[in-house]
Amino acid sequence: MIKNSITGFPRIGKGRELKFALEAFWSGKIDEKELQKQAKELRLKNLQYQKEAKIELISSNDFSFYDGMLDTIALLGAIPQRFADIGDKTKQYFAMARGDDKRAAMEMTKWFNTNYHYIVPELSKSTRFSLNADKVINEYKEAKEFGVKTKINLIGAVTFLSLSKSVDKSGVYVHFEAVLNVYEQLLKEIAKLDERVFVQFDEPIIVTDLNGEQKEYLFKAYEKLSQVSPKIDIIVSSYFDHADKDVVEALASTDIWGIGLDFIHGKENLDNIKNLKGKYLIAGVVDGRNIWKNDINATLELLKKISLSAPEERIVVSTSCSLLHAPYSLENEDKIDAEVKSWLSFALEKLDEISLISKIFHKEPLSEKEKAMKDANAKALLARRNSSKIHNGDLQERLKTFTNTQRELPFNERIKVQKKILNYPALATTTIGSFPQTDELRALRSSFKKGKISKNEYESGIKKYIDACVKIQEDIGLDILVHGEPERNDMVEYFGEQLNGYAFTKEGWVQSYGSRCVKPPLLFGDITRINPMSVKWITYAQSKTSKVVKGMLTGPVTVLNWSFVRDDMPKSEVARQLALAFNDEITDLQNAGIKIIQVDEAAFKEGYPLRKSKKQIYEKWALEAFKLAVSSAKAQTQIHTHMCYSNFNDIIKTIEAMEADVISIETARAGNKILKIFEEVGYNQEIGPGIYDIHSPRIPSVDEMTKQIKALLEIFPKEKLWINPDCGLKTRKWDEVIPSLKNLVKAVKSVRES
Repeated sequence: MIKNSITGFPRIGKGRELKFALEAFWSGKIDEKELQKQAKELRLKNLQYQKEAKIELISSNDFSFYDGMLDTIALLGAIPQRFADIGDKTKQYFAMARGDDKRAAMEMTKWFNTNYHYIVPELSKSTRFSLNADKVINEYKEAKEFGVKTKINLIGAVTFLSLSKSVDKSGVYVHFEAVLNVYEQLLKEIAKLDERVFVQFDEPIIVTDLNGEQKEYLFKAYEKLSQVSPKIDIIVSSYFDHADKDVVEALASTDIWGIGLDFIHGKENLDNIKNLKGKYLIAGVVDGRNIWKNDINATLELLKKISLSAPEERIVVSTSCSLLHAPYSLENEDKIDAEVKSWLSFALEKLDEISLISKIFHKEPLSEKEKAMKDANAKALLARRNSSKIHNGDLQERLKTFTNTQRELPFNERIKVQKKILNYPALATTTIGSFPQTDELRALRSSFKKGKISKNEYESGIKKYIDACVKIQEDIGLDILVHGEPERNDMVEYFGEQLNGYAFTKEGWVQSYGSRCVKPPLLFGDITRINPMSVKWITYAQSKTSKVVKGMLTGPVTVLNWSFVRDDMPKSEVARQLALAFNDEITDLQNAGIKIIQVDEAAFKEGYPLRKSKKQIYEKWALEAFKLAVSSAKAQTQIHTHMCYSNFNDIIKTIEAMEADVISIETARAGNKILKIFEEVGYNQEIGPGIYDIHSPRIPSVDEMTKQIKALLEIFPKEKLWINPDCGLKTRKWDEVIPSLKNLVKAVKSVRES
């Protein structure tokens, strides 16, 4: 009898070992052998932690050097033709992820409604699939040698195809049989590994609004794969929302072993239990996407409710999704407020929660340590509910007075005022905000935080960086400048540190993609602004140039979506609190003479629910939050916003309603196809589509960018078009940034002259 499971586990390590190993490998400091050695050590540590916590279904193949979808591309042999000439498989793998001197990287976008990015498979009529099972097989054997028989994690065929793009418009499902044949071959190889092997097929596409074709493919896939070998027990795992009843029913009619359902973010799944037809239920009852201690008693009540429709012995206690989306461990968090820390649970701690809940639910005796853990859990939850750190009555009263969120003047009138004041040319050039975060800059901030240098020394270093940054931009010839954000460690954490209601971890890192990790702050209480947050450094930069310098803020919806958010209040209320703080900040910036203010909403689309039925509610409060934040901007103050990789087709009307005067968006990896919707609806505001990919170290040529600008001019009139990189430049090096921006300006001059 299997009693508990983990959907997946973080890859990066307790101290971000994977990040540092990858970056050392990319820079030539270690070779591939050493990279593989360090990766194996990480995997074995992960197995050890789960083994010690008495997790019964532990995953293998949930590790990746960059991204699980990219691993699946390699597994299926679905290598795009433009990378086929790279003989070295490791070089080929990283070239697909990061690009190289000859070709751009593959498109990257957000994994459902998370901040994790995946590589988008490129399929065409010429795509040929072939099995490359080495990684899957080797990691299973590695774990077995370590004493752990794992379940093998794979991305399911329907999710893989649904998230792929057809580069020649031949469609993705034309490849269904070919992909399924490779998975069938893979299962035959897996069957040779042991007398019994669990295989988890991740099919999160199940929780979206599937069409009839997708539902049919899901049934066909698992009807076939469940027949490959009696040695293999297949779990079809879904997460992030609820599955349709007919999909669960269809899957349950096949010979799979179990179905994974998320009961945290998909409470509607309670209605699906009766459709399981005796299959095992992998019950996602511990939140894999947030960091609050599990309410054990509430979870046991939920499991009791679940058991009314499913036999207890067929309920496997699990996480709602992979713990990839949670920080690794609380172990080194010695700086955070002790009271707040007592409310938290990261990936390692969630292992113990799963184990404890499983034992209680399945009526197993508890050790004294486990009894103490249960008591401590109840005390921590009670203390959190009653904590004076959470509520602010004055803020609640002030929010009641903010009912009008309209800007001064309609856009068509505002933009005339702005153009007269700002006097920027057609095809105005700018950047998204940040410039390289050098080792020296990080050392400066770290030394100041640790008290090794004085405030004057720190500020002198920041001013020196801003001076250089402004001069570089002036020398390059950019039209609208930025201050470079040298004082900011992270676009959310920087502001969170200056707001009441936030807490911060030392090592609470979460993988975004490859070596890129983010450290979301913890939003635990009512939000109030203490003092102006950005005015000092923006106005300093403006004093160093006669050109306009943009004020740079992170928008309230992005701050919310990129934080671990309190779970005792609706997100809509939290968003209003954040919006009010940024409303005050915009007032202070424009009163200080800042004429353009960029309010980044990089994660606005990311927060959308996966189900159409739930989207309108999110859209309403997210839009209201942004409009509340910028409603203090006068007509002459130009408001910019920025959005990351997204399909904007279904939210274009909302983007228009945001009332931003200029929007910049990431498009370089996706080409111009995502811009068509702006053309189709006659988008009225100004727009800056990114013309080069900042996630890759390659330097685009003048000719390449000139062609891109000319392509944009086929969609937008020059008066409405801004020219900029895809996103902020903080992760790039100066020797990549400067020549790239020089080429951008040269390309613009060339187009203007022509």
